Amino acid sequence: MPEVAASMVVNGSPRELVVPAHELLLDSLRGRLGLTGAKRSCDVQVCGTCTVLVDGEPVSSCTFLTCDADGRDVLTIEGFAETPEFAEFERAFIDRAALQCGFCTPGFLLTLKALRDAGELRNRDDVIAGLDGNVCRCTGYKSIVDAAEALTR
Repeated sequence: MPEVAASMVVNGSPRELVVPAHELLLDSLRGRLGLTGAKRSCDVQVCGTCTVLVDGEPVSSCTFLTCDADGRDVLTIEGFAETPEFAEFERAFIDRAALQCGFCTPGFLLTLKALRDAGELRNRDDVIAGLDGNVCRCTGYKSIVDAAEALTR
């Protein structure tokens, strides 16, 4: 299988990768860069556990090729956790018991960040619509929606 080069900025740091042309961004982040916050679950873009932001937009890294990130900015939960903004998101989830096992939490948090950055997180209806592609198998959704609603502007 041919290899391709991908130059990207991951969590603020320039990264140069040479990967098989078919390698998924999820595998590059986890296996090559040691960024394990995005998780493999459904492999078909329906659960949200592998969500990362590419140029500020949420993508399912389980179906997004690493080569398609060439020249782009990638933000993982590890990078988001290093920002001052993260504390507000973390506090909203903790205060409302919006997590249990934590497997899905990074995807929820990054999706909410993207929605808020785009001005699309204004009210509870926006929260419900915006989180449609994220699945939690532990909490149910009331506490997550409540936490997300606390982040609306």
